Amino acid sequence: MVLHISQDFVDQITAQAYAELPNEACGVILGPTGKDQASRLKPMFNAAASPVFYEFAPKDLLALYRGLDDDGEEMVVVYHSHPTSPAYPSSSDIAYAGEPGAHYLLLSTREEIAPEVEFRSFRIIDGVVDEEEVVIIAT
Repeated sequence: MVLHISQDFVDQITAQAYAELPNEACGVILGPTGKDQASRLKPMFNAAASPVFYEFAPKDLLALYRGLDDDGEEMVVVYHSHPTSPAYPSSSDIAYAGEPGAHYLLLSTREEIAPEVEFRSFRIIDGVVDEEEVVIIAT
């Protein structure tokens, strides 16, 4: 699998990750059901307010799922940042990965690679992590 993502989305996710330091930033990218096409970025609130864990606020998650049904959309990408560690799913990331059709995009802003960032994407199904290519599309 390959994740195609616009440079605009990469820039927005990067800005969000830096704005929410020292905590993990999180969100989703939505698209038309069945198309695997990332078309609308929706930043989410990290209810855990943690630098090592993220959790969508339950009321926000419920509203998101209701909106998906109403708008004929699905979660194409679930993203979050790792402020102090590499862009690789942690054990809790793997345990809580509940969207088998989604790309799980991780962004690392750890100090030792600054000012660069690390973007990586994975499929996580039944606890199995498979990395996939990320193609950034110029906007």
